[in-house]
Amino acid sequence: MGVYEAGGNGSNGTTTATTCNCCDMSLRCWCRWKFGNHQQQQQPQQNHHNLLHQRLVSLVFSSGFMFFLGCLVLYGSIGMFYGWLVFSKPYSRSTNVGVGLHSLGCQEDNEGSWSIGVFYGDSPFSLKPIEAVNEWRDEGAAWPVANPVVTCASLSDANFPSNFVADPFLYVQGDTLFLFYETKNSITMQGDIAVAKSTDKGATWQQLGIALDEDWHLSYPYVFNYLGQIYMMPESSQKGELRLYLALNFPLQWTLEKVLIKKPLVDSFIINHAGIYWLFGSDHSGFGTRRNGQLEIWYSSSPFGPWKPHKKNPIYNVDKSVGARNGGRPFVYDGNLYRVGQDCGETYGRRVRIFKVEVITKDDYKEVEVPLGFEEPNKGRNAWNGARYHHLDVQHLSSGKWIAVMDGDRVPSGDPVHRFILGSASLAAVTVVAVVLGVLLGAVKCIIPLSWCANYSGKRNNALLGRERSNLFSSKVRRFCSRLNRVPLCVRGKIKLYTWAGKLVLAVTIVVGVALMCTGVKYFYGGNDAEEAYPLNGHYSQFTLLTMTYDARLWNLKMYVKHYSRCSSVKEIIVVWNKGRPPRSSDLDSAVPVWIRVEDQNSLNNRFKRDPMLKTRAVLELDDDIMMTCDDIERGFNVWRQHPDRIVGFYPRLISGSPLKYRGEKYARRHKGYNMILTGAAFMDHTVAFERYWSKEAKAGRELVDRYFNCEDVLLNYLYANASSSQTVEYVRPAWAIDTSKFSGVAISRNTNVHYKIRSNCLLKFSQMYGSIAGRKWEFDGRKDGWDL
Repeated sequence: MGVYEAGGNGSNGTTTATTCNCCDMSLRCWCRWKFGNHQQQQQPQQNHHNLLHQRLVSLVFSSGFMFFLGCLVLYGSIGMFYGWLVFSKPYSRSTNVGVGLHSLGCQEDNEGSWSIGVFYGDSPFSLKPIEAVNEWRDEGAAWPVANPVVTCASLSDANFPSNFVADPFLYVQGDTLFLFYETKNSITMQGDIAVAKSTDKGATWQQLGIALDEDWHLSYPYVFNYLGQIYMMPESSQKGELRLYLALNFPLQWTLEKVLIKKPLVDSFIINHAGIYWLFGSDHSGFGTRRNGQLEIWYSSSPFGPWKPHKKNPIYNVDKSVGARNGGRPFVYDGNLYRVGQDCGETYGRRVRIFKVEVITKDDYKEVEVPLGFEEPNKGRNAWNGARYHHLDVQHLSSGKWIAVMDGDRVPSGDPVHRFILGSASLAAVTVVAVVLGVLLGAVKCIIPLSWCANYSGKRNNALLGRERSNLFSSKVRRFCSRLNRVPLCVRGKIKLYTWAGKLVLAVTIVVGVALMCTGVKYFYGGNDAEEAYPLNGHYSQFTLLTMTYDARLWNLKMYVKHYSRCSSVKEIIVVWNKGRPPRSSDLDSAVPVWIRVEDQNSLNNRFKRDPMLKTRAVLELDDDIMMTCDDIERGFNVWRQHPDRIVGFYPRLISGSPLKYRGEKYARRHKGYNMILTGAAFMDHTVAFERYWSKEAKAGRELVDRYFNCEDVLLNYLYANASSSQTVEYVRPAWAIDTSKFSGVAISRNTNVHYKIRSNCLLKFSQMYGSIAGRKWEFDGRKDGWDL
């Protein structure tokens, strides 16, 4: 990069400068970096060092290099602005109110971000997540409780820093459940065995601590009972042996009982079937063994051994997608034995697979795959188990029901490294684009320094010259460099910037550079693309999304449903259809169930109608023409869970003055306060809000709403204010929000002046009916105003 000028006069020891033609199609490459004249030194080595120094100085200050550097600075500035605009979050995530994850725990890990969920069913093949059974917990503001129930934050908040939790096993003692699982210690970066306890069928878990910590990696804590004693057989493949531990003081104190097998077995279990103890495990240390595709079986008359190998070992040594590696505890259902395997085809631990054992003897083993009946998540990375789930422990309770624990991850294995590689490749491509721009604009006339080219007539180190003559590969490289240096002038000869085609090529090159830089920034700073839910007191929950629309806004609805149904905490979507022919649910691309409620009358009051279909306490009333990020939605839901008695939303208003006048958000910000939240984008407790709206006291207000076909949100704010003297509304500032109706021309309030005049009349009427709210005012809270959480 730069203009290379050089010339040599070998007889008198002086150097003259001549301008080279980088597009000369002869065998010589007459391009080199521009050098100033220099004095000959007496000693050849010193002369060589001075020459290198002058070349370096000439390179750094050459016009081509300065252009290249300027391009990188410009693209870097664009990338920094893009990163600030899109990925910077002025608020911090938190697991509890006021407690952030800026601790040692929950660090990004190349192995993943595993967490654990609870499932229930009438059989092992009809399992449903805990949110489907509608378990409510007031103390956790979870209505209903939702998966995951144990995460890295659960353990980290209990002062046991963890990067992820995985490989869950249940141990049932009456009505108490104990959960043993692997936790990756955030300090030692090693797997330990942790334990938690639940007395409410797995809805909430008390973290008891670390049950087993050795000097090597531990995982897969298979816990079982034998003759009244409780044993644990964790994976200890790093130690090179399979160990059995006995509980001294269950569940936290264990001692080594016996080394069962001197082999580095992974994911092993023992089961008593037909009077024989069978040990299943995988040994990946053997020559020719297919990793995650191998399975071996041993048998014995006792869980303590001695263990004899099965005649057909290895049972499997196949592709890793088959499900050979164990993925949890085997179970018996209707007299049949089932083995849980894990499919590692697409990525490690992609999914669990169930195999029905048809034959198991000392000489033979046969199994066939059967469907689990588990509905895979379709919210992508926004789902806690959207990318993979690789472990299942299902057990039969004394009540006759089945309970299961399953781990899951929202990202595939190696995701951070994958993003780093793609980000680095994007930034490398930006440097190439910068060179191309220099070539097009004439700032870069040659790409490779002359000393790398063949037939270079300037001075070079004698040792290098000798090596070049004897090295065919070096000679070929120099000839390639010579040809590469002819490219710039050839390109400029074919692409004329004063033509429309040349200008188009230049514009496209600039845009490609910007796109590549933004892509690189996205991979480096954009995280894993997941817009996760925000836990409160360690619990997750879900809400119902409710919108009201009609046939002219169908395209809004389709976009709306496709986007918001992928948000992590959305359980269902209810569409209140006010006018026209309603669409079918199958016409909408949704990741959650969509219910279309067709109304007989086109009324805005239908927005707050009591509905037996509602299964969650929280309802997000969100107009179909408002688009915002799932992360903003999740933040709003978290704030509402802290204040379920309030209307929590994203559009504040300040009602004041005499006479009362309806004004926009700018007025509220200018006066640094608000006393109303528009319910076109707001969370509320439907058991409270809808009852108030349809009470006898609100009848006159509802009639006014029908008369004006407006003001239903204003009425609800008045009803809340009339019911309490404390704060009744809460504002959460979104990162951004787009009103898509502006692009379609079907906005209800297209004439802002008329819309505001009608609302001002509503304020006067409602103040006469329910009392004024003008005397109320709450300042914008920086914590919920988007700056912290």
